[in-house]
Amino acid sequence: MTEIAISKFKATCLAVLADVQRTGTPVRVTRFGKPVADIVPPALAPKGSWLGCMRDTCEVSDDIVGPIWAFKGWTGRQK
Repeated sequence: MTEIAISKFKATCLAVLADVQRTGTPVRVTRFGKPVADIVPPALAPKGSWLGCMRDTCEVSDDIVGPIWAFKGWTGRQK
């Protein structure tokens, strides 16, 4: 873990944050040699499975195995 004085951190805050994001190395900010804060990279969010991602988004309101009403009049191949 890298240590940096608070005055230097104030002057280079964005660069320090970009460095932590890029390298993943945490940085400890100190004031008069005592730790004030630890800058750590964010934890990666767990990637969920795509299975079941559409659950509870639709509703079955009729017969799902019967023929569609538009096909009831069809008798066969038309010429």
